[in-house]
Amino acid sequence: MISVFKNSKVAGFTLTVVALSVQAASVPQQINIKQYKTVEDVVVPLPGEVFSALNKLGPVNWKEYVRTEKSANFSERPRTALLLGNVIADGFIAVQAQDAPAVKEIGQRVLTLAKAIGVGASITPHAKAITEAADKRKWENVRHELDRTQNSVQQAMDELQDQKLSQLVSLGGWLRGTQILTAVVDRHFTPEGAELLHQPDLLRYFGDRLTGMPEYNVPVVQSIKQALGEVRPLIDTGGKPITPAAVKTINAITTRLDGEIVTR
Repeated sequence: MISVFKNSKVAGFTLTVVALSVQAASVPQQINIKQYKTVEDVVVPLPGEVFSALNKLGPVNWKEYVRTEKSANFSERPRTALLLGNVIADGFIAVQAQDAPAVKEIGQRVLTLAKAIGVGASITPHAKAITEAADKRKWENVRHELDRTQNSVQQAMDELQDQKLSQLVSLGGWLRGTQILTAVVDRHFTPEGAELLHQPDLLRYFGDRLTGMPEYNVPVVQSIKQALGEVRPLIDTGGKPITPAAVKTINAITTRLDGEIVTR
Protein backbone atom coordinates (compact mmCIF):
# COMPACT_ATOMS: atom_id res chain seq x y z
CA MET A 1 0.00 0.00 0.00
CA ILE A 2 1.55 3.29 -1.08
CA SER A 3 1.52 6.05 1.48
CA VAL A 4 2.58 9.41 0.14
CA PHE A 5 1.75 11.13 3.41
CA LYS A 6 2.57 8.98 6.39
CA ASN A 7 0.49 9.52 9.52
CA SER A 8 -0.48 13.00 8.43
CA LYS A 9 -3.33 15.25 7.49
CA VAL A 10 -2.89 17.56 4.54
CA ALA A 11 -4.80 20.76 3.80
CA GLY A 12 -5.73 22.39 0.55
CA PHE A 13 -4.40 21.66 -2.85
CA THR A 14 -1.02 20.40 -1.63
CA LEU A 15 -2.31 16.84 -1.25
CA THR A 16 -3.77 16.85 -4.72
CA VAL A 17 -0.78 18.13 -6.64
CA VAL A 18 1.32 15.32 -5.22
CA ALA A 19 -1.48 12.87 -5.85
CA LEU A 20 -1.54 13.88 -9.49
CA SER A 21 1.81 12.13 -9.83
CA VAL A 22 -0.08 8.87 -10.36
CA GLN A 23 1.19 8.84 -13.92
CA ALA A 24 4.78 9.33 -12.81
CA ALA A 25 7.49 6.89 -13.72
CA SER A 26 8.29 6.55 -10.04
CA VAL A 27 5.71 7.52 -7.42
CA PRO A 28 7.49 8.47 -4.17
CA GLN A 29 6.81 6.01 -1.38
CA GLN A 30 6.74 8.86 1.12
CA ILE A 31 7.87 12.45 1.50
CA ASN A 32 10.22 13.48 4.26
CA ILE A 33 7.80 14.52 6.99
CA LYS A 34 10.55 16.35 8.88
CA GLN A 35 10.54 19.02 6.18
CA TYR A 36 6.84 19.76 6.61
CA LYS A 37 5.36 22.76 8.35
CA THR A 38 2.43 22.20 10.68
CA VAL A 39 -0.62 24.44 11.08
CA GLU A 40 -3.35 23.41 13.51
CA ASP A 41 -2.19 19.78 13.42
CA VAL A 42 -2.33 19.80 9.62
CA VAL A 43 0.89 18.74 7.96
CA VAL A 44 1.62 20.65 4.77
CA PRO A 45 4.49 19.62 2.46
CA LEU A 46 6.84 22.31 1.26
CA PRO A 47 6.56 23.35 -2.40
CA GLY A 48 9.86 21.72 -3.34
CA GLU A 49 8.54 18.33 -2.25
CA VAL A 50 5.26 18.84 -4.07
CA PHE A 51 6.73 19.91 -7.38
CA SER A 52 9.56 17.40 -7.40
CA ALA A 53 6.78 14.81 -7.54
CA LEU A 54 4.92 16.74 -10.22
CA ASN A 55 8.03 16.95 -12.38
CA LYS A 56 7.99 13.16 -12.68
CA LEU A 57 4.60 13.20 -14.39
CA GLY A 58 4.12 11.09 -17.43
CA PRO A 59 1.92 12.13 -20.37
CA VAL A 60 -1.19 13.91 -19.11
CA ASN A 61 -3.00 16.41 -21.30
CA TRP A 62 -3.10 19.20 -18.72
CA LYS A 63 -4.65 21.65 -21.16
CA GLU A 64 -7.75 19.50 -21.04
CA TYR A 65 -8.20 20.42 -17.38
CA VAL A 66 -7.40 24.14 -17.59
CA ARG A 67 -10.36 26.37 -16.78
CA THR A 68 -10.26 30.13 -17.24
CA GLU A 69 -13.89 31.19 -17.59
CA LYS A 70 -14.91 33.53 -14.85
CA SER A 71 -17.27 32.17 -12.24
CA ALA A 72 -20.00 34.19 -10.61
CA ASN A 73 -19.26 36.74 -7.91
CA PHE A 74 -20.86 36.18 -4.54
CA SER A 75 -21.69 38.38 -1.59
CA GLU A 76 -21.39 35.56 0.95
CA ARG A 77 -17.87 35.43 2.35
CA PRO A 78 -17.80 31.62 2.81
CA ARG A 79 -18.72 31.09 -0.85
CA THR A 80 -16.03 33.55 -1.92
CA ALA A 81 -13.45 31.75 0.24
CA LEU A 82 -14.33 28.38 -1.29
CA LEU A 83 -14.12 29.88 -4.77
CA LEU A 84 -10.76 31.48 -4.01
CA GLY A 85 -9.28 28.09 -3.09
CA ASN A 86 -10.86 26.60 -6.20
CA VAL A 87 -9.27 29.24 -8.46
CA ILE A 88 -5.84 28.90 -6.83
CA ALA A 89 -6.04 25.17 -7.61
CA ASP A 90 -6.85 26.07 -11.21
CA GLY A 91 -3.66 28.13 -11.25
CA PHE A 92 -1.54 25.10 -10.43
CA ILE A 93 -3.25 23.15 -13.21
CA ALA A 94 -2.62 25.97 -15.71
CA VAL A 95 1.05 25.96 -14.77
CA GLN A 96 1.24 22.23 -15.43
CA ALA A 97 -0.24 22.97 -18.86
CA GLN A 98 2.27 25.84 -19.31
CA ASP A 99 -0.64 27.99 -20.43
CA ALA A 100 0.59 31.55 -19.90
CA PRO A 101 -2.65 33.39 -20.81
CA ALA A 102 -4.62 31.15 -18.45
CA VAL A 103 -2.12 31.66 -15.64
CA LYS A 104 -2.32 35.44 -16.01
CA GLU A 105 -6.12 35.41 -16.09
CA ILE A 106 -6.27 33.18 -13.03
CA GLY A 107 -3.79 35.43 -11.20
CA GLN A 108 -6.06 38.42 -11.70
CA ARG A 109 -9.10 36.40 -10.65
CA VAL A 110 -7.34 35.37 -7.44
CA LEU A 111 -6.61 39.03 -6.70
CA THR A 112 -10.25 40.02 -7.28
CA LEU A 113 -11.52 37.29 -4.95
CA ALA A 114 -8.94 38.09 -2.29
CA LYS A 115 -10.04 41.73 -2.31
CA ALA A 116 -13.65 40.60 -1.90
CA ILE A 117 -12.82 38.98 1.44
CA GLY A 118 -10.53 41.76 2.61
CA VAL A 119 -7.06 40.32 2.00
CA GLY A 120 -6.26 41.82 -1.40
CA ALA A 121 -3.32 43.88 -0.14
CA SER A 122 -1.37 40.75 0.74
CA ILE A 123 -2.01 39.26 -2.72
CA THR A 124 -1.24 42.22 -4.99
CA PRO A 125 2.54 41.64 -5.21
CA HIS A 126 2.03 37.94 -5.88
CA ALA A 127 -0.46 38.63 -8.67
CA LYS A 128 2.05 40.97 -10.32
CA ALA A 129 4.87 38.43 -9.95
CA ILE A 130 2.68 35.66 -11.39
CA THR A 131 1.92 37.76 -14.48
CA GLU A 132 5.57 38.69 -15.03
CA ALA A 133 6.79 35.11 -14.58
CA ALA A 134 4.10 33.74 -16.90
CA ASP A 135 5.08 36.26 -19.59
CA LYS A 136 8.65 34.98 -19.36
CA ARG A 137 7.52 31.33 -19.19
CA LYS A 138 9.35 30.92 -15.88
CA TRP A 139 7.08 28.18 -14.58
CA GLU A 140 9.01 27.41 -11.41
CA ASN A 141 8.66 31.06 -10.43
CA VAL A 142 4.93 30.93 -11.10
CA ARG A 143 4.57 27.83 -8.92
CA HIS A 144 6.50 29.55 -6.16
CA GLU A 145 4.26 32.62 -6.31
CA LEU A 146 1.08 30.53 -6.33
CA ASP A 147 2.25 28.74 -3.22
CA ARG A 148 3.11 32.06 -1.59
CA THR A 149 -0.30 33.39 -2.61
CA GLN A 150 -2.15 30.67 -0.72
CA ASN A 151 0.11 31.10 2.30
CA SER A 152 -0.37 34.88 2.25
CA VAL A 153 -4.15 34.55 2.03
CA GLN A 154 -4.25 32.20 4.99
CA GLN A 155 -1.79 34.28 7.03
CA ALA A 156 -3.79 37.45 6.37
CA MET A 157 -7.02 35.72 7.39
CA ASP A 158 -5.41 34.40 10.55
CA GLU A 159 -4.28 37.93 11.41
CA LEU A 160 -7.88 39.08 10.93
CA GLN A 161 -9.06 36.24 13.20
CA ASP A 162 -10.78 34.68 10.18
CA GLN A 163 -9.38 31.17 10.54
CA LYS A 164 -12.66 29.61 9.45
CA LEU A 165 -12.55 31.37 6.10
CA SER A 166 -8.93 30.30 5.77
CA GLN A 167 -10.02 26.68 6.22
CA LEU A 168 -12.67 27.14 3.52
CA VAL A 169 -9.98 28.37 1.11
CA SER A 170 -8.07 25.14 1.75
CA LEU A 171 -11.23 23.08 1.35
CA GLY A 172 -12.14 24.75 -1.95
CA GLY A 173 -8.70 24.00 -3.33
CA TRP A 174 -8.76 20.41 -2.15
CA LEU A 175 -12.15 19.75 -3.73
CA ARG A 176 -11.09 21.13 -7.12
CA GLY A 177 -7.82 19.21 -6.99
CA THR A 178 -9.57 15.98 -6.02
CA GLN A 179 -11.95 16.42 -8.93
CA ILE A 180 -8.99 16.53 -11.32
CA LEU A 181 -7.13 13.74 -9.52
CA THR A 182 -10.07 11.37 -9.79
CA ALA A 183 -10.60 12.30 -13.44
CA VAL A 184 -6.99 11.35 -14.22
CA VAL A 185 -7.09 8.14 -12.15
CA ASP A 186 -10.45 7.13 -13.62
CA ARG A 187 -9.07 7.50 -17.14
CA HIS A 188 -5.83 5.63 -16.42
CA PHE A 189 -6.77 3.48 -13.46
CA THR A 190 -4.11 1.79 -11.37
CA PRO A 191 -4.43 0.53 -7.78
CA GLU A 192 -1.45 2.71 -6.84
CA GLY A 193 -3.10 5.78 -8.27
CA ALA A 194 -6.37 5.07 -6.46
CA GLU A 195 -4.47 4.53 -3.22
CA LEU A 196 -3.42 8.18 -3.28
CA LEU A 197 -7.03 8.98 -2.39
CA HIS A 198 -6.74 7.07 0.87
CA GLN A 199 -6.75 10.05 3.26
CA PRO A 200 -9.55 9.47 5.81
CA ASP A 201 -7.87 11.78 8.35
CA LEU A 202 -8.07 14.62 5.85
CA LEU A 203 -11.82 14.15 5.39
CA ARG A 204 -12.26 13.95 9.14
CA TYR A 205 -10.32 17.20 9.54
CA PHE A 206 -12.46 19.08 7.04
CA GLY A 207 -15.67 17.54 8.41
CA ASP A 208 -14.81 18.66 11.94
CA ARG A 209 -14.04 22.17 10.73
CA LEU A 210 -17.36 22.46 8.89
CA THR A 211 -19.22 21.25 11.98
CA GLY A 212 -17.59 24.14 13.84
CA MET A 213 -19.01 26.71 11.41
CA PRO A 214 -22.73 26.94 12.27
CA GLU A 215 -22.71 30.61 11.34
CA TYR A 216 -21.87 29.67 7.74
CA ASN A 217 -25.18 27.98 7.07
CA VAL A 218 -25.17 28.54 3.31
CA PRO A 219 -26.34 25.78 0.95
CA VAL A 220 -22.96 25.03 -0.62
CA VAL A 221 -21.30 24.52 2.79
CA GLN A 222 -24.08 22.15 3.82
CA SER A 223 -23.71 20.26 0.52
CA ILE A 224 -19.98 19.84 1.07
CA LYS A 225 -20.48 18.66 4.64
CA GLN A 226 -22.92 15.98 3.48
CA ALA A 227 -20.69 14.99 0.55
CA LEU A 228 -17.66 14.43 2.79
CA GLY A 229 -19.74 11.85 4.62
CA GLU A 230 -20.50 10.16 1.31
CA VAL A 231 -16.84 10.10 0.27
CA ARG A 232 -15.38 8.82 3.53
CA PRO A 233 -16.49 5.16 3.25
CA LEU A 234 -15.24 5.11 -0.35
CA ILE A 235 -11.68 5.88 0.71
CA ASP A 236 -11.57 4.51 4.25
CA THR A 237 -11.70 0.91 3.10
CA GLY A 238 -10.09 -0.84 6.05
CA GLY A 239 -7.04 -1.91 4.10
CA LYS A 240 -8.90 -3.05 0.99
CA PRO A 241 -8.01 -1.45 -2.37
CA ILE A 242 -10.00 1.57 -3.53
CA THR A 243 -12.02 0.38 -6.50
CA PRO A 244 -12.46 1.94 -9.95
CA ALA A 245 -16.16 2.38 -9.13
CA ALA A 246 -15.24 4.34 -5.98
CA VAL A 247 -12.91 6.62 -7.95
CA LYS A 248 -15.68 7.29 -10.46
CA THR A 249 -18.17 8.04 -7.69
CA ILE A 250 -15.78 10.44 -5.93
CA ASN A 251 -15.23 12.22 -9.22
CA ALA A 252 -18.99 12.59 -9.70
CA ILE A 253 -19.40 13.97 -6.17
CA THR A 254 -16.54 16.48 -6.44
CA THR A 255 -17.68 17.54 -9.91
CA ARG A 256 -21.13 18.26 -8.50
CA LEU A 257 -19.64 20.27 -5.64
CA ASP A 258 -17.38 22.15 -8.03
CA GLY A 259 -20.47 23.22 -9.95
CA GLU A 260 -22.09 24.46 -6.75
CA ILE A 261 -18.98 26.45 -5.84
CA VAL A 262 -18.52 28.24 -9.16
CA THR A 263 -22.14 28.90 -10.14
CA ARG A 264 -25.06 30.65 -8.50
